[in-house]
Amino acid sequence: MSIISLGIVGGGQLGSLIATAAKKLRIKTVILCDDKNAPGKIFCDEFIYGGYEDKAILNLFLEKVDVITYEFENIPFETLNYLNNNKKVNPSPKINRIVQNRMYEKDFINKCNIRTTIYDQIKDKEQLKYSSNLIPGILKTCTMGYDGRGQHKINSVEDIDRLNIDFKIDYILEKMVNLKKEVSVIITRYGHQQYEIYEPIENLHEDQILKNSKIPADISEDLSQKAIDWAGTIAEELGYIGTMCVEYFIDQNDNLYVNEIAPRVHNSGHLTINAYNVSQFENHVRSICNLERIKLKKLSNAKMINLIGNDIKIYRNKKLNDGEFFYDYMKQEIKEKRKMGHLTILVN
Repeated sequence: MSIISLGIVGGGQLGSLIATAAKKLRIKTVILCDDKNAPGKIFCDEFIYGGYEDKAILNLFLEKVDVITYEFENIPFETLNYLNNNKKVNPSPKINRIVQNRMYEKDFINKCNIRTTIYDQIKDKEQLKYSSNLIPGILKTCTMGYDGRGQHKINSVEDIDRLNIDFKIDYILEKMVNLKKEVSVIITRYGHQQYEIYEPIENLHEDQILKNSKIPADISEDLSQKAIDWAGTIAEELGYIGTMCVEYFIDQNDNLYVNEIAPRVHNSGHLTINAYNVSQFENHVRSICNLERIKLKKLSNAKMINLIGNDIKIYRNKKLNDGEFFYDYMKQEIKEKRKMGHLTILVN
């Protein structure tokens, strides 16, 4: 039975691209967002503005949808759980609860016998000094934070006293990896041992924000297969339904580490829209709506450039070359470090 109406919680660029993919499959989309100016309202069939903890708004949303998904992991668990008690939410809110907390996430990954960097939970400055064996390291808030927010690089023990940190919330200290490359694997799980997995994508960050992605990744066949296998193990252990991303570090000795899990479609996978027969967004919609699974076929090598801040101005009036595809997220306000759109370039 096909889904008549798909509810999407969150109206940013990922929600917009999910809605666009759903329209291709003739599925109605209803976006719920707490930002009345969210760009998702341009791309969906119906837009509901309201707080994620407003029961009246949530009930209105529930009346209009058959199944629900979400575009980012920082939506309150209580919101997703309330929705899930009335209409199916995928990925499961229980998964989101694990991934919302960096300690829970790393504990889960290690229980899967998958390598992460060494880490410790930090509750105060004294404990931070006690964990000096993890320095140089990155101190991160256990919850919230993305694109480098809520993170502090600690190069030496002497840096600790110079940090101005509010320890009213919990932190995690992660030992720094001697980084060689960053890659990601986008995987869509349809059910038990039923996957569509995209080849590893090589990523380059600037100021802790993704700037460029490309396929194929310049890594060995063994590393590529290990990254794919680990993504499959994680998706299976989570009982995941939908598209997710596993982000990896590779150190100078070619050791692979899971950095984090994104329980959603992911920025690094935007190139799949043009480089594959089925994009990460369409695969996500197909899996959560119980539609036909189509075998992935790579159409072209590709690279993707994130257009951040004023970068978007150049491309809004730029004539594109063959094999170039420009996506404008239609955000009303241009801000520094804000993802405004992306350009995908197909490469022979």
